[in-house]
This record gives sequence, structure tokens and C-alpha cells, in this order.
Amino acid sequence: MKDLQFYMKLQYPFTLELDDDGSYFIKFPDLPGCMTCGATIEEAIEMGKDAKKCWIESALQDGDFIPEPKAVEDYPDNFKLRLPRSLYRQLANSASAEGVSMNQYCLYLLSNGVR
Repeated sequence: MKDLQFYMKLQYPFTLELDDDGSYFIKFPDLPGCMTCGATIEEAIEMGKDAKKCWIESALQDGDFIPEPKAVEDYPDNFKLRLPRSLYRQLANSASAEGVSMNQYCLYLLSNGVR
């Protein structure tokens, strides 16, 4: 049977965002509702460890399902996207002006826009 120690050793990914009030908000996407904040990045990470532990303890006590973290390999490395021709033209022209493939250009745009 998997216990608290098992789950605490797993590397759950988290997001860390600067909140409007200057504090740092941390969230564990694989553990629904598991989130906290701290005044500094370091404090938010420490608070996140505690929040993760409390979330897992509560789930174990209630007999709830505890998902294991998703690995990068669990996600596909491509997807198909249909675009309006006018947008395709804009992207193709911009990629050409930058001297890169449209795939590289779109990857650049997505990586700079995804948070």
C-alpha cells in the first residue's frame, strides 16, 4: 500500500506566480486544490511542501484517489491546428522574415506566451 512517505518522494510539478499583492502563489496541478502562497519564493516553496503533505495526508485519511505526477513522456509531442488562411499567411511571412521555419517560429511564439 502506498503511504505518505511514498507520495512525498514523488516530484510533483508546481507553478509559481507573482501575485498582485507581491506574494508568490504556488499550485500543484496534479493535486486538485493543492495551493498556497508565501511572501518570498523560498517561503512559497516551503509552504508548498507543507500544503502538498497536508493534501496527501487528507486524501489518505479519507481514502481518496491520489494521482501520481504526470511525466513529460505522458504528453504527445505534436498536435494539429487549423488556422484561418490570413493568420497562416501572417505566420509564414513572419517566419520567413526571421529566417526560420514556420514550425520553429510558432514554437517560439507559444513558448513565450505560455505561462
